[in-house]
Amino acid sequence: MQIRKIYNQINPELLYNEVKDFALNLGMTLHNEKLENYSIANDSSSFITRGTLTFMTKPEEGKSNPEYLHIHILGTAKDQTKLMLDANESVLTKDKISELQSSLDFIFSTYEI
Repeated sequence: MQIRKIYNQINPELLYNEVKDFALNLGMTLHNEKLENYSIANDSSSFITRGTLTFMTKPEEGKSNPEYLHIHILGTAKDQTKLMLDANESVLTKDKISELQSSLDFIFSTYEI
């Protein structure tokens, strides 16, 4: 399942940290995270932020850990920030996906385009 959202005038780093906290509060295990800032070509005082988060299941003996939630965030605080969540429905229940989406909507719905 894939969830895509676009927000206007929200700090991408705030969105990154909130999504991370929401997922951790749901009992997900953080596997990998990366947050990078890039200067905008025409305005060296403004930045584009790119963030990725990967959550995986706890390892079982002799089995690989399947990725069950991958989150991408890209945007600027002055303009739009895009969020994309890729959830593996065979591992992550629809209730947890719904709860995550509900938390996002409660906090960020006024900024959503």
